[in-house]
Amino acid sequence: MNVKELIFGGSTKPAAANGAYRDSIQAWLPIKNIVSGVVITRDNRFIKILEVLPVNIYLKSPNDRQNIISSYAAYLKIAPNGIMLQARTLPADTAEYVERMKKYAEQEENPSCREMIEDNIQEIGQGVASDAIRHRFFLIFQYEAHMKSKGGSVAAILQRLNEEADTARRYLDVCELEVLEPRYSDDFVLKLLYEIINKRTSLRVKLPEGVFDMTTAVHGIFE
Repeated sequence: MNVKELIFGGSTKPAAANGAYRDSIQAWLPIKNIVSGVVITRDNRFIKILEVLPVNIYLKSPNDRQNIISSYAAYLKIAPNGIMLQARTLPADTAEYVERMKKYAEQEENPSCREMIEDNIQEIGQGVASDAIRHRFFLIFQYEAHMKSKGGSVAAILQRLNEEADTARRYLDVCELEVLEPRYSDDFVLKLLYEIINKRTSLRVKLPEGVFDMTTAVHGIFE
């Protein structure tokens, strides 16, 4: 099972009405809300998604490898029972790099250097990029009864999941793995779900910064 199956799996039925237009995205999307970086589904499951930056263990010394493995094993002992690891393979996004190199080429006064920059743009933008791929790694878990949040309220469940996320950061830091802490966690989750649902469109149409506040204002969630 991956994150898409976890959220969009067969156990979730489309919403009946809930103010959504017929055949609209709101009518079938099984997501009720995103709060404090946690996905809340229509069947009232709470799912936390963390992005982890990998480390090449084969570049480490034998002692470091053993320490990393031991630390990771220690985390698995206290990790949520339904924890899931997912790797996403995506085409390399070189657009930003190419645009930056074009600006350098415009400002470069030396013809030879400018020619080298233009060759680099040609190679990266057309040759290498066609075969290049990148990987993103995610740690995913959901709220479980044994986690015992205080009072069982939504706020308490969100707090409990974010405590689990902090625990993961501490243990994985010992494994030399960095768990990203987005400045705006709700935006991060919204953009990730957008990329999962719209694999092709998301490659050419990027969501703007602050998109979460923009959409919530339109739909009146905070008003």
